[in-house]
Amino acid sequence: MSVEIKVPSLPESVNDAVVAAWHKKPGDVVHANEALLDLETDKVVLEVPAAEDGILEKILVDVDAVVITGQTLGLFKAQTLQSDNQELADQQVVEVKKQHPDKEESKHIMPAAKRLINTHHLDITQLHVSGDKGQILKEDVLAAIEAQKVQHHLKQLSKKESQEPSQTVEKDISTNKPNSPLNLSEEIDNYRMEKRIPMTRLRKKIAERLVESQQTSAILTTFNEVDMQAVMDIRAKFKMEFEKKYQIKLGFMGFFVKATLEALKAFPVINARIEEDDIVYHGYYDIGIAVSSERGLVVPILRNVENMSITEIEMAIREYAQKARDNRLSLSDISGGTFSITNGGVFGSLLSTPIINPPQSAILGMHNINKKPVVVNDEIVIRPMMYLAVSYDHRLIDGRDAVQFLVKIKQQLEDPARILLTL
Repeated sequence: MSVEIKVPSLPESVNDAVVAAWHKKPGDVVHANEALLDLETDKVVLEVPAAEDGILEKILVDVDAVVITGQTLGLFKAQTLQSDNQELADQQVVEVKKQHPDKEESKHIMPAAKRLINTHHLDITQLHVSGDKGQILKEDVLAAIEAQKVQHHLKQLSKKESQEPSQTVEKDISTNKPNSPLNLSEEIDNYRMEKRIPMTRLRKKIAERLVESQQTSAILTTFNEVDMQAVMDIRAKFKMEFEKKYQIKLGFMGFFVKATLEALKAFPVINARIEEDDIVYHGYYDIGIAVSSERGLVVPILRNVENMSITEIEMAIREYAQKARDNRLSLSDISGGTFSITNGGVFGSLLSTPIINPPQSAILGMHNINKKPVVVNDEIVIRPMMYLAVSYDHRLIDGRDAVQFLVKIKQQLEDPARILLTL
């Protein structure tokens, strides 16, 4: 008996969704809890799994269609599957791994990339890998597909030319145009390709919020620089012991979050927001950490940072980063927040002016660490320096508070004992 596949209840404040991708086609065998399709909202991607083993009978709603809660997406027939009737979607990837075990041990394939690899039967050993940790990203696969199209076009052109009788190309000097029927400039234009794709719901939402922030806030940015030597010394001294005990690398973000926490405590207005004609002061500290994903920038929230250790902060950030890469962030993961931190330094940014994430009133920007000469105790020394930036809503926050807030963060980081002693 067929059952309807329906749009699940969408998160609060989300009115509709778009069918982003069907992972199965009619007739495919599906196992319980295996994803049938993805629904993209303006905030998160939702997977619609199979409730039990069976076969996808019919797809009623195509990719890119807008759907609402409860709408029927397709038909599914439940049935008991034979033990040897397993899903073979990853067969091509597995075979390549067998042929090239050394190459593939270090590569991790993102889910969206894996689906494209299987669909287009690509050899993953030939892909250019751009992930910062050796991951094969969706963009890598799309680039390979485009390269295949160009190569195919070149082969067809070469074949066409070889089949045509050779001709002497003579130019009319007055017009500078070839008299030959084979116009090379036209062929060159064929390679000036353009591709038009619709913006994702998340990208549209990001665009809306950035414009909203610029239009509704009086944004001003103040800068300072911090000597990272003390923090780097701690990391160098304890990184092996820390990683062995917690199975996670000791990064910079734990120190920055704790330093920011103490600065927010000292300047509560930075942790506040404007609501109509009122100022709302938060008695808690929910700090958003900007994370880059295939779909765009997302800001998962570390809640009640005042109760977290540096270790817990590092673990939470790692978990959020992995969920972002796998498109598993829930609406609750990215909702709320009283302050945000963004780190353009991981991409090599020297200096930037971050944009406030409304309705928050301020955001801290971290940047790249560069060795430079500085004066310490009247002597010129080489130190690892980082520029910090705080963008703030001048309607609520005065320049004095913003500057002192940033100085407080600088003091905490240059003397990390202050973090331990909450000074």
